[in-house]
Amino acid sequence: MNLKNNKVIQVMFVSAFTNIFLATLKILSGILFTSTALIADGVHSFSDLITDVFAMVGSYFARKPADIEHPFGHGNLEYLTSLGIGILVLVMGLSVIYQTFTSAVQIPNTLVIIVTLFTIISKLLLSSFIIRKGKKYHNSILLSSGKESRGDVISSIVVLISSILIQFSNQIPIFQYAEKVAATIIGIFILGIGFSILRENISILLGKQEMNENYMNRLKENILEEEGICDVRKMVLLRYGPVSTLNLIITMPGTISLKEAHDKADVLEEKIKQFSHYIQYIHIHIEPCIEDEIDIDNQNLS
Repeated sequence: MNLKNNKVIQVMFVSAFTNIFLATLKILSGILFTSTALIADGVHSFSDLITDVFAMVGSYFARKPADIEHPFGHGNLEYLTSLGIGILVLVMGLSVIYQTFTSAVQIPNTLVIIVTLFTIISKLLLSSFIIRKGKKYHNSILLSSGKESRGDVISSIVVLISSILIQFSNQIPIFQYAEKVAATIIGIFILGIGFSILRENISILLGKQEMNENYMNRLKENILEEEGICDVRKMVLLRYGPVSTLNLIITMPGTISLKEAHDKADVLEEKIKQFSHYIQYIHIHIEPCIEDEIDIDNQNLS
């Protein structure tokens, strides 16, 4: 396992242990201070822990090397794991909504407000940390887990607002239902996060290509810097978990030999891998330049 993979696993462990602590704190505080919304929020936090377990297992298997049956490696297991996370989040959302409509109305202790404030700050720091590391390591599992954690931050804010409003239920009776409204909002929000995770990862599994125009333009410029290449006719970059595969159609002068074209393609392949170590699989198709391209190429060489 390389250094980057070790770092990813470390982030997952930090997330897992933090979620254990916060979820336990929410549920115990919800029981002690009679807050159904805080209990529901704690159950939601435990879903973070379960997703972290999914994430660690998926990350391990996604990094198995390529073999005969899987020439592009096992990177798509990362997206399958994220699909599992998405389905789990949906189940948690439905569970929260169900519990909301089956629980009795209770007025929680004011200490719920303090506990909720603490969990909001802790979870916001954790989610920002996970998402930042997910972007740094180009890891979809960390990004999915970070998004779910950020959803937990917003749900805790909803619990905080409901906990404040319900303290005035004696003056304004309708506020006694604040917790039920909050729990319902949390459930709906969780469902939205789940659908978002599913939509993103299903799109990638169906063959979503890199759409960052700036990145693709820099890659094209890097390719055209190589001597003897007239043009890039087609360039498709597809993600396979932690790595990417590049399908490339380039043109070279028709006057060069097959061996020269082959050697130039090998040099180009190494250059592309130096440009980005995430591009591990490269397929280069070479076509002859048209006359205008040959003239332009000759001018550039001169």
